[in-house]
Formats: sequence, structure tokens, C-alpha cells
Amino acid sequence: MTSSENSQPAASPVPAPGETAPDATPTRGPAHPVPAVTDAPTEAPVAGEGVAPEDLAAVARQLGREPRGVVGVAHRCPCGDPDVLATASRLPDGTPFPTTFYATCPRLTGAISTLESAGLMKDMSERLAADPDLAERYCAAHEDYLRRRARLGDVPEIDGISAGGMPERVKCLHVLAGHALAAGPGVNPLGDETLAALPDWWAHGSCTRAPEEEARP
Repeated sequence: MTSSENSQPAASPVPAPGETAPDATPTRGPAHPVPAVTDAPTEAPVAGEGVAPEDLAAVARQLGREPRGVVGVAHRCPCGDPDVLATASRLPDGTPFPTTFYATCPRLTGAISTLESAGLMKDMSERLAADPDLAERYCAAHEDYLRRRARLGDVPEIDGISAGGMPERVKCLHVLAGHALAAGPGVNPLGDETLAALPDWWAHGSCTRAPEEEARP
């Protein structure tokens, strides 16, 4: 799968988009290198409003096209560029879009694709079927995803549908990793596992700026 499809204990409060899960601490150092972000709105916005032009330009360079339906930056790479966007549940052309948290950094998405090719989704799906506790936490992640999306507006066509195969399957690690980065550790167990399995995709600096730009004071 590509990024285009693009648990917190039940008793804990669900944070608003852009807030870190209560009492959550990173489990892999830089796996959550920046506090789960930033400027994702808590109410239904107009796509593009309130998003810095330089962020939209950086994402356009990452994707090779203009981003659609952006409502906020859901997570930033340590280099400062966005690596996960919060996306409207309905795109400007009217298309329902279930992937609320859309991974954009090509180094991040490429590393996730490598994990998918190595069979990690199959392994996770088998564990879901055999581990009731994991299945319960994954279902809680599904509900968290739906609650966060609902804050961005109601789209009846995708009501009750999250993304990435949740709550019963694992279909897209890009979705799970994007959710984990946006929500913070402890919300999506398989998203957290995906991040823990990744190399340090940010190690070579910005994916949108040339090395000589990085070196400028």
C-alpha cells in the first residue's frame, strides 16, 4: 500500500488533534522527534486557511504536486518541514477523503513502503487475530481516529470508516504511522510499532532543501 490511503487506554481522555496523549512518552527517542504537533485545527476549517505558505510549498516539493485539502500540519520532522498533514475529510472537489493524517515526507514514506514489502503488515494482521489485548487497543485507535476526524467536519459517506484497515486489519502502514506521529505515542499500537521499526529518516536533513541551504546560518 502507499500513503494515499492516507492504544490509548479506554479510560484516558482523547486529546484534540495536535495534542499529545496524556502521560505518553516516546518509546524510541527520535521516533517521535517533535511533540505531536502543531497547528492542526480543532474545528472544521476551510482547507488551506491558517496553513503557512512555506509549509504548503514544502509539501508541494515533497509530493511533486500541490497538496489538496490541507487543514494543518499534524507533525513536523526535526528538520522543521512537515512530514504529516491533517487533511480535510472532503477534498475541494467534493471527494470524501478518509485519510485524516497523510504522510508526505518521501524519506518517511519510502522507509514505510520498505517495511510493507518486507511483510510487516501480514505479521501484524496475524498477531491481531491471535492477541485479544492488541486487537482491543487497535480498535481503540480506530475510534480515536474517527473522533479526531469528526472535529474536522462530518462526511456521511465515510461515517464509521477510519483508514489503514482499522479496526480489524492492517492494510496501510503509512496511515498507522501518520496517526501515531500526529497523536503521539500510546494511541495507535501498530503505528507505534511501525515507527519503532523505521530507520532515522530525518538523519540527512531536509528532504525539500539542498544541502548547501541546510548549511546556511
